[in-house]
Amino acid sequence: QVQLVESGGGLVQPGGSLRLSCAASGFSLDDYQIGWFRQAPGKEREGVSCISGSTAYYANSVLGRLTIWRDHAKNTVLLQMNSLKPEDTAVYYCATTCVLNVKASWGQGTQVTVSS
Repeated sequence: QVQLVESGGGLVQPGGSLRLSCAASGFSLDDYQIGWFRQAPGKEREGVSCISGSTAYYANSVLGRLTIWRDHAKNTVLLQMNSLKPEDTAVYYCATTCVLNVKASWGQGTQVTVSS
């Protein structure tokens, strides 16, 4: 069974950091583009970062603050988030796609809350 599981979310103060993890079972993440998306209450889901092969892409809103990479040994894609802002508060999802509205496997999401 193909499954993605996100972890690492939590409550952090503005300026703080979190590391999100997207772990796969049933397939190798190395065979896929892997995207990180987020959805805040009342807002549409948006892409924040994607890794295709070893090439990383970032939304303008997170450029310079987020880093995405693969841990091949653990079959995991990681997202390091630094200098977090209240507007980064959302549920973060990983998926086997870099774009929305295509067939892909999705995780269940992990909540990130940035608040003092």
